[in-house]
Amino acid sequence: MINKIKTQRYSLSLLFNICGLFIAVLCCAACNSGSKDSKEKADSVNNFYDSLNNKKAGRGDREVSSPDAKFAVEAADGGMAEVELAQLALQKTVNSGVKEFASMMIKDHSKANEELKDIARAKRVALPATLGKEEREIKLQLSSKNRSDFDRAYVEAMVADHQKDIKAFQDARKVVHYPEMATFIDKTLPVLKMHYDTIVKLRANLK
Repeated sequence: MINKIKTQRYSLSLLFNICGLFIAVLCCAACNSGSKDSKEKADSVNNFYDSLNNKKAGRGDREVSSPDAKFAVEAADGGMAEVELAQLALQKTVNSGVKEFASMMIKDHSKANEELKDIARAKRVALPATLGKEEREIKLQLSSKNRSDFDRAYVEAMVADHQKDIKAFQDARKVVHYPEMATFIDKTLPVLKMHYDTIVKLRANLK
């Protein structure tokens, strides 16, 4: 009888320990998930459904092309940043050239963002809903600029950003698998190059 009671106590103790460990793991996972920004969360979802990983694990119900997903997340994050920074520029600048450029950014990138969302929706690719950490920091830095310093800082940010975006689109064009994504790149890349030429000229004219 005593041995039976001891066995029951041991079983309960083991059960409580297992439950405690399980709860700790869940809490840890929740904390790690909460620490990720929207861009990182989209990457995590897409990595889980990556086609190669999917096939290895036998989860063939939803396959996602890793190169396409990686590019889509980066492009969506950059596109949102272009629009939000342009909206900020319209609030802070009094320079007509900067205003004209910012309005063009909102128009062109809003259109491209919607086209990318349509492709992602069709291919079941997760996209970020808000800006990533790097883009948030750039927006915060620009927000802190006074009116006299803002124009130069915004223009320099746009020059650097479009240089990076053009290279990213060119590199992605070599590796994406979805025909729709290739078409999107071919359509958007000339627009990015036009933006870059425009902002470089605007930088030269800033006093």
